[in-house]
Amino acid sequence: MGTHYQGSREEVRALDALIRLTRASNTLRFRVEEWLREAGLTESQLGVLEMLLHLGPLRQCDIGTKLLISRANVTLVVDQLVARGWLRREKHPDDRRSNMVHLTAEGRRKIEKIFPGHVRRITKAMSALSPAEIETLGRLAKKLGLSLRSRA
Repeated sequence: MGTHYQGSREEVRALDALIRLTRASNTLRFRVEEWLREAGLTESQLGVLEMLLHLGPLRQCDIGTKLLISRANVTLVVDQLVARGWLRREKHPDDRRSNMVHLTAEGRRKIEKIFPGHVRRITKAMSALSPAEIETLGRLAKKLGLSLRSRA
């Protein structure tokens, strides 16, 4: 179902695209959150674990920037993962104001165990699209996101 707004063709087209994009995104996000709940994680927690697995230790403030989450939310997520024994904080060697966040051995085992299944589920969810359509979707989403950031 699209918009019922009776504006110009350009306005209706933009609103309809937003509605479709939002519904698809919300449905996919709901499924991802459902799968992650089974693993005992939130989307932000998975994002932090996955980022540290693939990028190595990071400053806590850089985690928020990369995941587009607030500084307070990063602190909460890192606190939760530290409490589980999956992360550890260390003072940055060159900047006493910053903390470096590291995966622990237990955290590495956790993310290495759940991430392949997560990727399989995402791949299956995206299989409704052809490989070319997935590439086009990714390219268009990036273009839209970058254009919105540059206008901020």
